Amino acid sequence: MHNKEVVTDIVLIDIINFSLLDPEKQLQIIEFTTRSYQKILKKTLESAQIELHEFILGYIPTGDGFYCLLQPRFKGFGVILGLSFHHLSEEISKKFSYFHGIRIAVHTGSLYEFTDILNNKNFIGSGLNDCARYLSNSEFSISTVMVSQSAYDNLKSFLQTHPQYDNILNQRDFKHSQAYTFYDKHGNEKRGYRVWLRKSGIITPPSREKQQF
Repeated sequence: MHNKEVVTDIVLIDIINFSLLDPEKQLQIIEFTTRSYQKILKKTLESAQIELHEFILGYIPTGDGFYCLLQPRFKGFGVILGLSFHHLSEEISKKFSYFHGIRIAVHTGSLYEFTDILNNKNFIGSGLNDCARYLSNSEFSISTVMVSQSAYDNLKSFLQTHPQYDNILNQRDFKHSQAYTFYDKHGNEKRGYRVWLRKSGIITPPSREKQQF
């Protein structure tokens, strides 16, 4: 039984207007998107010489997309992974005229692991709900990644311990908005940022030898 709280980066991918597509187009989009993200993860992890289970804690499909949960020792890298995922969205748009892009939110929050009825690993926790709240914000822009205050703070901590990534983000012209606040449907105040790369691309996580968590 798993009942220990885990605090880590949560990346939420949401396919825009997915529910408005007919089932055949939905299947084409979700299959291609899944394969494409698998290729990204495989490519980045091979370069970093780490295994998938060392990097990804879990994966939760949502119907319109999925949650990608990082292992806690990679906390702070979630924002960078979200920016890498955003780069792939541009490539998918070139293949499917009816693909309207993806929305991406990143949050650092709490999770609890449990085993579901099919004996598969699954997760619950306020971190998942809080991450989803950032996609409902009116400040959302398709060209940016929505980042919670906690995820942004952990990105800054990550860059302090991994200065080579600060250099990489500077080379790719990393930008962020001013802090914004909004209230979710329960009246809770949320605070975060919009971030983007003017020179998008896929950024590899630190290898075993270079991890300094």
